[in-house]
Amino acid sequence: MQLHNELDGVLVVSLEQAVAAPYAGLLLADAGARVIKVERPEGDFARGYDAGAGGLSTVFAWLNRGKESVALDLRDENDLRLMRAMLARADVFISNLAPGAVARLGLDTESLHRDNPRLICVRITGYGETGDAANKKAYDALVQAESGVSSVTGTAAQPSRVGVSLTDLSTGLTAFSAVLRALIQRGQTGRGSDVSIAMFDVMADWMNMPLLAHRYAGGAPPRSGLQHSFIAPYGAFRCQHGEEVLLSIQSDREWAAFCEKVLHQHDLIDDPRFVHNPERYANRETLDALVNACFAQLPRDTVIERLDAAQIANANLNSVADVSDHPFLSNTRTHLAGHPIEMAALPIHGGLSNAADAPELDAHGAAIRAEFTPPARRS
Repeated sequence: MQLHNELDGVLVVSLEQAVAAPYAGLLLADAGARVIKVERPEGDFARGYDAGAGGLSTVFAWLNRGKESVALDLRDENDLRLMRAMLARADVFISNLAPGAVARLGLDTESLHRDNPRLICVRITGYGETGDAANKKAYDALVQAESGVSSVTGTAAQPSRVGVSLTDLSTGLTAFSAVLRALIQRGQTGRGSDVSIAMFDVMADWMNMPLLAHRYAGGAPPRSGLQHSFIAPYGAFRCQHGEEVLLSIQSDREWAAFCEKVLHQHDLIDDPRFVHNPERYANRETLDALVNACFAQLPRDTVIERLDAAQIANANLNSVADVSDHPFLSNTRTHLAGHPIEMAALPIHGGLSNAADAPELDAHGAAIRAEFTPPARRS
């Protein structure tokens, strides 16, 4: 059965900016929820991330397609009253402002639950909401560094950040899963919930492999670029004309097939330096030199043909331009202010249609105000 609009009828109000909360809202909209994006009067600053769509941001369009936009100044009494009226009817409230900012506006979970006990509140912060953590400002690359992700990313000579917004996107995905869990729980209890998610905590969980190695296996593995930290051969190897191919040998059976069908060096199968992975990894410099010497005589296409025939996992070291034209890539299209923008589709197909456009600032403001503003009382 294809997933489609399974969250139909769920109202999400998202006081969001940048990437993490907007990505959670995008996933909820893709599942059929109605997502109202609340922006400050000057708009989400992500609207200025780039100018690829006729002066407007393509990144903003990617993260916000399928949503409604209303611009509110929550320091204004009337706009704050409208916000509370929306939340009184909402199922989910997402925010990623600075710690404590939502509460200072009077939108703390306790007061919101008095008006709407079924409301699910999800707050995204950088490091948490208490103590020193609440005072530390957070952005994606900074959290990558603080959480240790950068220390295990890059080459032996130089740490690096992951080249996509790993912290923001993984936190948005975590928030999405938390909303789904809270909706299931509400179906059982009839009550909403209060969830706080820190970007640092998300990254710390994803860091458990090196953390466990540090604590229980003699130390975290060193940075190894495109090579693996404990499997060999695994990584990038240079073919004729300098082109590279990545491959992975996961078992002794694959090692034997690799020697026989790819390297055409049957005698290496039982070489005591390489017979099992621990030996292969211990002698990986010698092993890598042997593989590179063989591949240097062959065009990359020939190497890949041999790897595929031997059922050895492999990949091209593609550029962004290569991925843009990749035969496996599924694309979708959105529009922002009439400008068409083609992008990679979400991995679960069947949600947002190609007609799900990204909203201009306050595009739905008048309709939302009309819908949620209570009628004036007669004297």
